[in-house]
Amino acid sequence: MRIGLLTEGGYPYVSGDARLWCDRLVRGLGQHDFDLYALSRTERQENEGWIELPPQVGRVRTAPLWTAADDGVVYGRRARRRFAECYGELVAALCASGPGGAGGPGGAQRQPGDSSGDSEEFCASEADRFSSALYGLAELARDEGGLVGALRSERAVRALERACRAPGALRTAREARVPDLLAVAAHLEQALRPLSLDWYGDDGLGSADLCHAASGGVAALPGLVARHFFDVPLLVTEYGVRLRTHYLASGAGPTAEAAPAVRALLAAFHGRLATEVYRQAACVTPGNAHARRWQERCGADRDKLRTVYPGMEAAHFAEVGEAPDYTDPDTLVWVGRVEPAKDLMSLLHAFAEVRKEEPKTRLRVVGSATGAEGEAYLGHCKALAAQLFPDEADGPHTVGDNPVSFEEIGGPELPTAADAYASGTVIVLSSVVEGFPVSLVEAMFCGRATVSTDVGAVVEVIGGTGLVVPPRNPRALADASVALLRDSERRARLGAAARARALELFTVEQNITAFHGIYLEIVSHCPVNRVVLDRSGEPLPFAVPAEAHVPGRWTGPVTRGAARGVPGWAAGPPVRATAPTAGTVATEGAR
Repeated sequence: MRIGLLTEGGYPYVSGDARLWCDRLVRGLGQHDFDLYALSRTERQENEGWIELPPQVGRVRTAPLWTAADDGVVYGRRARRRFAECYGELVAALCASGPGGAGGPGGAQRQPGDSSGDSEEFCASEADRFSSALYGLAELARDEGGLVGALRSERAVRALERACRAPGALRTAREARVPDLLAVAAHLEQALRPLSLDWYGDDGLGSADLCHAASGGVAALPGLVARHFFDVPLLVTEYGVRLRTHYLASGAGPTAEAAPAVRALLAAFHGRLATEVYRQAACVTPGNAHARRWQERCGADRDKLRTVYPGMEAAHFAEVGEAPDYTDPDTLVWVGRVEPAKDLMSLLHAFAEVRKEEPKTRLRVVGSATGAEGEAYLGHCKALAAQLFPDEADGPHTVGDNPVSFEEIGGPELPTAADAYASGTVIVLSSVVEGFPVSLVEAMFCGRATVSTDVGAVVEVIGGTGLVVPPRNPRALADASVALLRDSERRARLGAAARARALELFTVEQNITAFHGIYLEIVSHCPVNRVVLDRSGEPLPFAVPAEAHVPGRWTGPVTRGAARGVPGWAAGPPVRATAPTAGTVATEGAR
């Protein structure tokens, strides 16, 4: 089958989100053909180029989200009226408040524990309103050639202002000032750019048997359009729920400095979009139960959800896992990206308590900081470590040494991640916010005993093969670490059980097998019935062989330029259809 893989800020670019698992998925499913439709986030990402693509990738089409040239489309009076109606309805759905005037995080989304009939009816009504407006804009972009100029126009800002000032609008929306309106309009223009792309047609997503979005949000928007125009089924995979990511980002960085009206309206847009993606998807595959709960709260149908754990390369850690030789039985190791969400401050305070019980213990913090915020946080952690643990010396003639070291993978002592995990006897994770804990799974592959905080999917991943403590509790973290440091037999039991669990649930092989089965299941339940037209525009009977829906390469290579679904031996100039006689049926469901 032909898969349209949709990404945003990741594959096939060298850097970005979901790059590794997308590449492993495509390479692991060599029996299918993949077309990549990628949205880039920055100019730097585009300049870095692509990774080497496998032969089953047929075509790659890219578009930037960070910039868009004016499409030069000039709307006539009827098109301007259509845009005003559709865009007005879309922003009105964002500004609408729920029963009693409450909006909620996603505009008027269904909240956990809210069983009110009025609330559910209102949510469904506003969701339909948003979707109708969204697809109306998509149809306008197809008919007129683009939306970029219209979305940047004064007409769009005035429509947003009317929606914010309308009776019944969110209180925070009514407080929006002109700079706030301009900021929201600019964000909506950027998020809706995929509607203006030329990806939708018989030579694009319209020829796919299935669209697979590597994340929710804007990445899934082309899949929604393909489903609307061509009824192509949509599969959405979220290893990090995009709406949750937006909420977290709104509390830090540039968005945190925005006015309340801007934050509320952007949250409403992403909430509405998430709800529509979940409604239209044939299947949604969260990466863990934590992500699954978020999706359910955002309106995903429980029957559509299939948990598929991320696949990770176990071979990189096989040598350490199969021969767990603890190089230093008195060393704790933390591995990850240095940032405030990892709560290294609590880890350092916990280590101070550990040192009181086990004075010979050392702590290795292995990881690098990204961005100005990460660098500043790393500096604070080093200052705290120097304050808590002055350099110590074994005697009057030896050089003092701090029991806490800050290192990075790739150096002479720790050339690989496996070496980092092998350097200690207990692996610790101190995060206060976590999605799928990659470093924890890597430690499990290495057969290491772990102490982790109860956040995100940690409990689901560890499954009883490690110790779990509450977050922001240095005393509990210290007690669990001391318990494992003092009991080598327990460490060995937990490490062996953790490795067995990781090899069963979190390998690349299980991930590829799961998606292969989901692909076949979706296509078997949602076949794309496509009618091929002849030169005069009339339906062409028997244009696609009935057996073309069978997955596999039974047809051999498809000739470039041939109609989608036509085998190579049938490629070539089409035979002109004879005029059907009266009463003859001239159409057939191709597939």
